[in-house]
Amino acid sequence: MSFRLNIKYFLVHTIGFTNKEAIRAIESRKLIVNGQVIQENSEFNETWEIFYDGVLLKPNTPYTYIAFYKPRGIETTHNAEIADNLTTVFTFEKHLGFAGRLDKESEGLLILSNDGKYIQKLSSPKYEKEKEYVVTVNKPISDEFLQLMSEGVDIMICKTLPCYIEKLSEFEFKIILTEGKNRQIRRMCRALGYLVAQLIRTRIGEVHLDNLKPGEFREFLPE
Repeated sequence: MSFRLNIKYFLVHTIGFTNKEAIRAIESRKLIVNGQVIQENSEFNETWEIFYDGVLLKPNTPYTYIAFYKPRGIETTHNAEIADNLTTVFTFEKHLGFAGRLDKESEGLLILSNDGKYIQKLSSPKYEKEKEYVVTVNKPISDEFLQLMSEGVDIMICKTLPCYIEKLSEFEFKIILTEGKNRQIRRMCRALGYLVAQLIRTRIGEVHLDNLKPGEFREFLPE
């Protein structure tokens, strides 16, 4: 989810101004953002306070950081029109973006925040943030499977990058990725003749799932 917002976008899409009204507001010198008079369209920080013509349009909003255990069967979206969306199991008064989208049948750590730069750093491949998973498959894990997974697997859309993988039990392994292709682990396993029975994300960067249970969350401060 992108947080590269600007003042005009906020006025139109959040406050309900028309494009012309937003432009007039910016040019009127009556728009005060974070204590400064705004005279041109500029980048907008989601936490800033906004006044227009003496009326408070948006109060100052502190940054919030939440580690949430997304249950299996829940779609990673706020869209209330989609069945089994996040709002059916998680409600919070602030508008939060999320890092680390999980497909519906996967579960585990999802990070939510109104700090766009933090979300971007966790989500963008260029930062190579580690994402750790515990995966259960439908048949015994072979040494060949571990070797091929670690070297990278052709999943049709691309060959995945080399990664760390560790066998935990006969049917379970831990894997650490620095990329996030759509349904990547499931595709990797399928390409090697395995099916995923359960997939749990346990870590994103320095943030761990720890002892959270499905549907539970905790607030934290980034390191």
